[in-house]
Amino acid sequence: MAEMQASSRTAPSAGGARVLGQLGAVADARGLAALAARLGELAELTHGDLAATEASLATLERGPSHVARSAHHLLDLGGKRLRPLCVALAARAGDGFGAAARELAVSVELVHGATLLHDDVVDLGETRRGAPAARALYGNAASIFAGDWLLVEALRRVRRAGVPGLLGRLLDVIEEMIFAESEQLEARGKLSPDRAAYFRIVEGKTAALFRWALHAGARAGGLPPGACRALEEYGRHLGIAFQVIDDILDLRGDSAVVGKSLLTDVREGKMTFPLIVAVEERPEALPLIAHAAEDPDAAGPVVALLVQTGAIEASMAVARQHVDAALRLLDALPASRARSALETVAEAAVARDR
Repeated sequence: MAEMQASSRTAPSAGGARVLGQLGAVADARGLAALAARLGELAELTHGDLAATEASLATLERGPSHVARSAHHLLDLGGKRLRPLCVALAARAGDGFGAAARELAVSVELVHGATLLHDDVVDLGETRRGAPAARALYGNAASIFAGDWLLVEALRRVRRAGVPGLLGRLLDVIEEMIFAESEQLEARGKLSPDRAAYFRIVEGKTAALFRWALHAGARAGGLPPGACRALEEYGRHLGIAFQVIDDILDLRGDSAVVGKSLLTDVREGKMTFPLIVAVEERPEALPLIAHAAEDPDAAGPVVALLVQTGAIEASMAVARQHVDAALRLLDALPASRARSALETVAEAAVARDR
C-alpha cells in the first residue's frame, strides 16, 4: 500500500516532460523533424524546473477528506503543465528559474486545476484527462470545494513569492475568468455563431491565465517592463491559438488521445470556432449542429459540413495567425535558449493532437 501511495505521488513528476516527448513524436510523425528536435531540447532545458514544480505541488496537504482526495485526484493525473512551463521559460529569459518562479509556476497550475474541477461540475463531465472526473468519484460538492481550496493555495503561494503586484494581477485574472465562464454559461444551448463573443470568452477563460503566467515568470526573472509586456501579449496570443486548436480537436481528434469523447463541446451547447466558421459560410446548417448536440449519433452531417466549408482549415489558419503574432513579440527579448524554447512552445501549439 505504501509503495502504491508513493508511486501515485511521484508519477506525475515527469508529466510536463512526458507531454513534450509526445508532442515531439507527433511532430516527427508529421514530417516536422526540426520541431521534434527542438521539443527534445526544450524538454532537456526545463526538466529540472518542471521536476521542482511537481515536487512543490506534491507538498499540498493530503488527507482522507473528499476535498483533498478530489484535488489530488486531478493533480496526480499530471496534465500538460504548459502554464508552469511558460512561467519557467519567461523566468529563464531573465535571471533564471529561482524559488519565486517555482512558487508562481505552482500557483498557475493550481488555478488551472481549480477551473477544471469547477468546469466538470458545470458541464456534468464524467471524464478528465482520460480518467473519471473528480466529481464522478467524490461528488459535485467535493469537487467545487476542492477547486476553491486550490485557488486559496494558489493565492498563498503568489504572496509567498513576494513579487510586487502579481497577487493583485492574479485576482484580476480570476475575476476575468469568472465573467468569461459566466458569459459562456449564459450562451449555452443558444448555438449562436457570434465570432466576437467567442473571442471575448476565449480571452477571459483561456488566454488570461497564459498572460499572467508569462508576465509572472518575466517579473520573477527580473526582465525590464518592455519585455514583461511583450511576454504578456505573447501569452494572450498563445492562449487564443491553444483554444482554437482545442476546438478543432473536439471535432476531429482521436478521443483516446484527447482524453474525452469527440463533439463533447457541441453536446454541452458550446459553439466552437470551426462551427462558427461553418455556419458563417452556411447559415442554413445551424439545425444540423443543434441536432448533433441532442443526438451523439448525428455527427456525420456536421463532419461533412466542416469538410464542405473548409472550416477546419480556416480555423487552423486563425490559430497560425496568433502563433505568428506571438513569435513576433519575442523580438523584444535577447537571443537565448529560453527565447528559442518559447518559439518552440508557440510552434508546438498548432502541431499538437491533445
